[in-house]
Amino acid sequence: MSRRRALLLVAIILGSPAWPAEAAVKRSMLVAPFETGALSREDAWIGDGIAEALALAFVQHPAFVAIDRARLRTVADPQGWTEASVLQAARALHADVAVFGDVRRDATNYVIHPRYIELTAGAGESIALDELVVPDAELLDALGKLPGLYLRSLKVTLAADDAARLQGAAHPTASLRAFHLFVNGRIAALKGTQEGYEAAGDLLARAIDIDSTFVVAQYSLGVVHQALGNRWKAAAQFRASTQLDPRYPEPYKALGDLFLAAPRRLYDQAIEAYSKAIELRPFYADAYVGLGDAKAAKGDVDGAIAAYQKALAHNPLNPRMYASLGKIYFTEKGLYYEAVGAYKRALELDPSFVDAHLGLGEVYEDKGLYKEAIGEYGKAVDLDGKNPGALYNLAAVYEKVDPKEAIALWERYIDLASQLSSEKDWVDVARQHLHKLRGQVK
Repeated sequence: MSRRRALLLVAIILGSPAWPAEAAVKRSMLVAPFETGALSREDAWIGDGIAEALALAFVQHPAFVAIDRARLRTVADPQGWTEASVLQAARALHADVAVFGDVRRDATNYVIHPRYIELTAGAGESIALDELVVPDAELLDALGKLPGLYLRSLKVTLAADDAARLQGAAHPTASLRAFHLFVNGRIAALKGTQEGYEAAGDLLARAIDIDSTFVVAQYSLGVVHQALGNRWKAAAQFRASTQLDPRYPEPYKALGDLFLAAPRRLYDQAIEAYSKAIELRPFYADAYVGLGDAKAAKGDVDGAIAAYQKALAHNPLNPRMYASLGKIYFTEKGLYYEAVGAYKRALELDPSFVDAHLGLGEVYEDKGLYKEAIGEYGKAVDLDGKNPGALYNLAAVYEKVDPKEAIALWERYIDLASQLSSEKDWVDVARQHLHKLRGQVK
């Protein structure tokens, strides 16, 4: 679906007026790791390093909608990112622009060959920028120059202060060693596994030990702690990031997420944090989604939808926004077909979006469509076998169609959830279900 059709679809769903003109000119951008097959094993990280630097910069400009690099692993896992694999990933992820390239060495320098593809009507031919010949000691400086080179080639207006901001974002530390550790930490975290997050935490902590002012590393360590369930450590890292650079919006958005998920319903604090992130970056679509979720949790349905409209205007291909819209349609307005449509749209954009599978499964289960609910919960479990909510829901719905399979799933859930303090009450409920089913099956 094109951006224009996506905007039209949700305008119809919401009954809203036409969206601002700025939404029509946004381009979704995929940044792929640069190919490093010609480099030594010790230098292979540089391809991911260039991608990280570019991603940190491009998110600062309102002309582009960044595609999360974590989604790359769902569409391709090549040994090296060739032009063909980049084009395949870009089409699968609905990218308008794909940025990539390769890095080689001559006797004394790195030679960076930056390229990009603009995708229109299914076509895509790569465009090469001038190569950069970079002495080892100047690698970080070269990364700071790359975003401006790309934007000028893409004919994007770049004011002097924009250029300086993007250059600074792509050059987040003066220490090459700290940046190397940061990149390796990001690579580990992108695996999305317990082992990956633990390795990432160690690498990012070492990067911070080298450069304690490395704001992005401080924030990224908070993200890792959050993924590992260490809420207090995550909050400490996010607050450290805001103290180091009060103009950096990501940690404010992350604090909003923590407040929103807190057991004590810290909705006002979440709204304040999201609003601060939006103040710093007015086109921060994910922060608008979080703001909408917080307003919905407070019962402000109209305020939530207004925030989702803003999110859509700044990112018409945001799967999280559609999932949030599906939830509010179902839980607050009782609109079954609209909820299903929104969840399905989220999954068209990101088939690996576990929360969207869970939300769609809940809608189906509520309507007595147990086969369809099992299908969605099963997909969620396949994507994340350690997600307690997915296992719980799957076990509960199987009770209605296959008690023997439900017994096996409840046992599996209890084994997993017994290790999680947040699941204590639900484990007690699961044990009651299991006891009842064992009596029935006899």
